[in-house]
Amino acid sequence: MFSVVIWGLILLFLILLWSVINDEIKNRKLLKTVTNENRGTKTERDLVLKLLKFGIPSNAVFHDLYIRKNNGNFSQVDLVVVSNSCILVFEVKSYSGWIFGSVNNTHWTQVLDYGNQKFSFYNPIKQNNRHVLDLRNHLNLYQDLPFYSIIVFYGNCEFKKIDAIPNDTHLIKSNDILNVLKRFKENNLLDFYEFENQMTEKLIESVNNGDNEEIRIQHIKNIEEMIKKRSSNY
Repeated sequence: MFSVVIWGLILLFLILLWSVINDEIKNRKLLKTVTNENRGTKTERDLVLKLLKFGIPSNAVFHDLYIRKNNGNFSQVDLVVVSNSCILVFEVKSYSGWIFGSVNNTHWTQVLDYGNQKFSFYNPIKQNNRHVLDLRNHLNLYQDLPFYSIIVFYGNCEFKKIDAIPNDTHLIKSNDILNVLKRFKENNLLDFYEFENQMTEKLIESVNNGDNEEIRIQHIKNIEEMIKKRSSNY
C-alpha cells in the first residue's frame, strides 16, 4: 500500500513537471512570434505574452523599438500595439513599495521600509507622453488615429496619491492589463483587420534598430547625458 502511494505521488509530480515544461515550451514559441528571449526585460516579455494570449495578433505587437527622431537621436519604446482604430504605447516599470506622484511632477517617489527609504525616479507619464509624441511624429501619416499611453507597473508596489491622470493614459498594475484590454475591445478600438503596410514597415524598422549595437550604445550615452542634465536641475 505504501509503495502504491509513493508511486502515485511520483506520477503526479511527473505529470505536474511535464505540464510546467510544456507550458514553458509553448510560451517560448509564442514569444518568438514577436521578439527574442534576450530582448528587453523579463517584465516586458511577460507583457508581450499577456497581449498575445489575450488574442492580439503577433503582427500587431512591436517590442523594444528604437524610433529615430528628427535630431538623429532615438527614442526607446517598450511596446506598441497597432490596430486600425488606435495605437497603444506601453511603458513597463518594475517597482516595490509605495509610489507617490502627480502628472505635473517631474519626479515621482518610491517609498520603502515604511518611509525609512525614499527614491526618486522620472515621472513615467511624462516619459511615455514623450514616447507617444515621438511615435506620432514618426508615423506622420496616421496623426488622426488616437494614441493611448499605458504605463504598467510590475512588482509589489502600491499607488499613493497619484492624481490628474489624463483620459488617454492608463496607470495600472500588471494584473489589471487584461481588464484594460477588455475595455478597449468593448469600445471597438482593437480592430486588427488589414493593417496599413507602410505603418507596420516603419515599426518593424524601429524594432530592427534595436539589433544595431551602435544605436544601442549611442542611445545609452544620450540617456546618461539627459539624466545628468535633469539631476543638475532637480
